[in-house]
Amino acid sequence: MSKKYLVAAVCFAAALGFIPASAADKNDQALKKFNDQIIEITKKAVPMVVNISALKEAPHNDVYEYDNQGRQEKKFPFKPPVEPRASGSGVIVDKRGYIITNYHVIKDTRAIKITLSDRREFPCSVMGTDPATDIAIIKIDGAVPADLPVIQLGDSDKLEVGEVVIAIGNPFGFTHTVTMGIVSATGRQSVGLADYENFIQTDAAINPGNSGGALINIDGNLVGINTAIFSKTGGYMGIGFAIPTSMIKEILSELITKGKVVRGWLGVFIQDVTKDMADSFKYKGEGGALVSDIMKGAPAEGSGIRKGDIITSVDGIKIRDINHLRRLIAGKKPGATVKLSVYRDAKDQAVNLTVGTLPDKTPVAESESQENGDEIGITVREIDEDLAYKFRSTEKRGVMITQVKRGSPADRAGLIAGDIIKEIERAPIDTAKSYADAVETLKEKKKLLFLISRGGTHKFIVIEKEEK
Repeated sequence: MSKKYLVAAVCFAAALGFIPASAADKNDQALKKFNDQIIEITKKAVPMVVNISALKEAPHNDVYEYDNQGRQEKKFPFKPPVEPRASGSGVIVDKRGYIITNYHVIKDTRAIKITLSDRREFPCSVMGTDPATDIAIIKIDGAVPADLPVIQLGDSDKLEVGEVVIAIGNPFGFTHTVTMGIVSATGRQSVGLADYENFIQTDAAINPGNSGGALINIDGNLVGINTAIFSKTGGYMGIGFAIPTSMIKEILSELITKGKVVRGWLGVFIQDVTKDMADSFKYKGEGGALVSDIMKGAPAEGSGIRKGDIITSVDGIKIRDINHLRRLIAGKKPGATVKLSVYRDAKDQAVNLTVGTLPDKTPVAESESQENGDEIGITVREIDEDLAYKFRSTEKRGVMITQVKRGSPADRAGLIAGDIIKEIERAPIDTAKSYADAVETLKEKKKLLFLISRGGTHKFIVIEKEEK
């Protein structure tokens, strides 16, 4: 039981007369000692958390003039009179002025300012970003104050469920707000917030503006960066998520020195081993990741890995699930050799494999997608390992919709991100180029017949283009 609830339980028992007065006095002293400890920790940690405010790139909306039948006649450029602003929190992690925050806090910003707890303000620049984990590093511009306090990074792997934690941030602009709770769970995955997830779940109150702030333990050490909440109202509902310091330590140095993270890559499609799957493969072990396919030209091709293998360990580390395998491989240096243990045909086998470099997630045929986005309103990409994982797709090849512009013909027709385009006007679509060619060839048609795959089922959809 955590100190917080142990003390509360003891005091409750004393109040009911279940504990002698002398023992109750001792428990009052224990409660006061615990309270003083929290106050001391908070006083020390608050100056290490900063308020981040930033100007975001203002979108250029379109204003139209319409005729009496509602048809667009003229288009006028329009810029909002008020520039959008972003706000969040950050944690000072280096005396040289480096501050860690969430990527989504500083994404698409053009001017960043931080405010310390003593109200001093400093301009900052973005030094490194990692959208895959929602982590970013910013740095104070110019001279860095000599008295800049730096937080100590703790070991999040040692966190226990029920352990007391404290969240510090700037929710709704209320600077340096402190809340307390416990660790509700560790290793939360498939939350849908980032490509690589291993979140700490906490009931410490986290609200908009807390993003990028500190989650500390009762030793005052940083154990997580607060990143998101689960909410149906937009406010606190008792479920918050923080990126553990174990993940931050893996990428912090690389973000500071290189500005980005280079990850290892195998190029295999993997899925968790369910009980039914284990029975089918006569697999008696625990955990592991089942290889369902191998990407053409990937490091795994020709390496000895086969479809149907169950990867059980990497360099002696047992694999718990597919997320664990992805994180382990991502942490390997490209060019390094890893030893995989695989279960195949009821036998354990060893496979040595040279790790490749995870490709950048730049959209294929980006120029075509952007051009088509004005007319149809979708961006497409050829399916790869990470895209299939992100959208939980069982299909290994094809063209997937990654974005749908709000209010576009595609949006009105009901297309959504994650849909896989199988045909356009009954012609097969299997690459981004074939998609772009089809849309270009059929640009004069007012209506296009799409066949899409969604959730394992096929569906025809007619997209009606806007009048030019």
